[in-house]
Amino acid sequence: MIQKNILIIGASGDIGSAIAEQLACDGYQLLLHYHTNESRIRTLQNHLPEEQIISVIQADLTKNADLKKLMTGIVYPIDGIIFASGVTHFGLLQDTSEETMDAMLTVHVKAPWFITQQLLPNMIRKRAGTILLITSIWGDIGASNEVIYSSVKGAQNSFVKALAKEVAGSGISVNAISPGFIDTKMNDHFTDQERKAIVRDIPMNRAGKPEEVAQTVSFLMDHKSNYIQGEVIHVKGAW
Repeated sequence: MIQKNILIIGASGDIGSAIAEQLACDGYQLLLHYHTNESRIRTLQNHLPEEQIISVIQADLTKNADLKKLMTGIVYPIDGIIFASGVTHFGLLQDTSEETMDAMLTVHVKAPWFITQQLLPNMIRKRAGTILLITSIWGDIGASNEVIYSSVKGAQNSFVKALAKEVAGSGISVNAISPGFIDTKMNDHFTDQERKAIVRDIPMNRAGKPEEVAQTVSFLMDHKSNYIQGEVIHVKGAW
């Protein structure tokens, strides 16, 4: 297999790091982005083969200046982009500050727009590339007390569907993976009672694992999935 360079945005999160481990096993070379969790990135660097992590870039994607810094830090050609970064916001809409709204929009919507816009021309020239977004079940059905998060994840789903139509003829795959209730730190705001109530509603009777999302990423990165375009693949245990 010809080695491909994959940029993972949000590689220090639970799902992002699982994706990095899976793609390293698949033989890809990785560029890892993180915001604050440097220790998780160092763990990945110690755990994965040295030659497969070709770059590590720190950037706060809520800031326009850091978005531009991220792009200038990329010195390798990019064959694929995986957007796995993001934070949730839990609370009533009427209590949400404008600063929080702006930050959520920038991280989840503007950052994928901007990064893709910058890297797309080279993919089009090569007539090859893969763009994947890790969205959320809340982007499909919405969640009370997570209105802002649901909104930006819904925007990501629309971005995927629209961009796929624009670039499929240029040999570029654009899809999303929409996880359900996954056992990650992002869900730590739920109480034990709330977690048990959610799991009772999941036909598989358990939370999903980050590795299960990563395995779906692996499939969508493979050329065998090439005819899957503009889809939002649910990984939710029939929830």
